Amino acid sequence: MPPTAESMPLLPAPSLKELAQRVRVLEHHHQSAPDPNTLNMLLFSGEMDRLLSAFTLATGAAASGMHVSIFVTFWGAAALKKVGPQSPGKSFIEKMFGWMLPGGWHRKKLSRLDMGGLGRWLMRQEMRKKGMPDLPTLLSIAQELGVELYLCDTSMAMMGIRKEELIDYPNLRVCGVAHFLDMSTKSNTTLFI
Repeated sequence: MPPTAESMPLLPAPSLKELAQRVRVLEHHHQSAPDPNTLNMLLFSGEMDRLLSAFTLATGAAASGMHVSIFVTFWGAAALKKVGPQSPGKSFIEKMFGWMLPGGWHRKKLSRLDMGGLGRWLMRQEMRKKGMPDLPTLLSIAQELGVELYLCDTSMAMMGIRKEELIDYPNLRVCGVAHFLDMSTKSNTTLFI
């Protein structure tokens, strides 16, 4: 038999002080809840197809009103280098990284089926035929939509990438992994590419 109102014990009414404490706890939980309108990405890869995916997702999310941040680390860090000579004063290893990971979007290989550049060329032709934006266009759109780029300071140091070698992007900041982790705790969605 289900309990009736008469059979239920009466609980003492909470005091005003207890109610105020409960409200504070609820407000704190609400403020610290992940924002469903925020997208964070960790861009680890520097290959052309993965860069295209990352920036297509970023621009699509930003165009639909989401706040988008991309934390670029390791091989992705080289994707933010501009074309041009290396900065002076680098160690031998840093120069080797610069030589093996040159700047410029057009030099990025495919993660699969690159075939010495033929796969890249075919993909660019197909994208052009179908009116799809290339990486420089996606980066420009991302910039217009306010997509934030955060470059990992540890990856920069390890690969010898200097600030003057980076692309011109107003929303580009250098930070550590702790900043990315903090952003991730405030986001409802975090992607690894």
